[in-house]
Formats: sequence, structure tokens, C-alpha cells
Amino acid sequence: MRSDKSAFHNIIYKQQTAREKALGNRSFITDRGTADIFAFHPEAVSEIGTTIAKEHKRYTAVIQLGSSASLGPDHYVGDNIRRETIEETLQIEKALRSVWSDHSAYHFIAARSDLGKKYAALRQLIFMLAGVTDRINISTDETSNE
Repeated sequence: MRSDKSAFHNIIYKQQTAREKALGNRSFITDRGTADIFAFHPEAVSEIGTTIAKEHKRYTAVIQLGSSASLGPDHYVGDNIRRETIEETLQIEKALRSVWSDHSAYHFIAARSDLGKKYAALRQLIFMLAGVTDRINISTDETSNE
């Protein structure tokens, strides 16, 4: 199925929107957003009939975690699922940033060699977005709101 990218991303889009619809008005965290299709396979967008602006409205906030590929080969390891090279991974990251960065509550957390620091920044950002201010201690080098 991954060899037919249009069909693959069409299925992902439909599954994602079905999961979101099932949640109703409840908050959720997901590893994919519906606008991802614009980064991965923009040709499939015409089949779905949507726009980036429409998809942005589906989300209160967007957090993108930077890939360890930006840290080089000592930190990025491919496998049977992650088959992309470092260069391909960084191109995907750039495309996703381009698609999501105009969202009014877009946040990017850069890759770090210390994975614990990256996830601490993520946790603190989630607390901030959820309004849990007594647990926030984010320094400017850990996250950026672009």
C-alpha cells in the first residue's frame, strides 16, 4: 500500500478524521494531523477536497518534534518502518514545518542529543497548553512558537 502514495495518504486521512470525529469535543494528542497530507503527498489533496486552512481549524495547537536526523548519523537509525535516509527525513521535516508553521498555535521542539530533555520540553509545553502553569519551566532554547 505504501507504494501507492495517493491511496496510502487518502486512507490515513480518512482514518484520522474518523478517529477525531469519534472523540467529539474531547482533547487528544495524535502523531499525525490531517494537514500532513500536504507535506507527504499533495497530489492526493484534490481527491480529498480540502485546504491547509480548513485542516488547521481542526486543531487547537500543533506540536512538531524535530527529528534526530538533524543530529547526524550517530543519533538517527533507520529500520524496517523508518526507511528514509537522513536527507529524506530532513526534507519531510521541512515539508511538515512548512505545512503547519502558519497554524496560530504551532510549536516546534528541536531534536536534542539528550532525549530526556526533548521530552521534558514536550511535557512542559503540554502543561502550558493545558493551562497547568505551576509545572512550567520552559527556557527559550527548548521550544519555539513559530
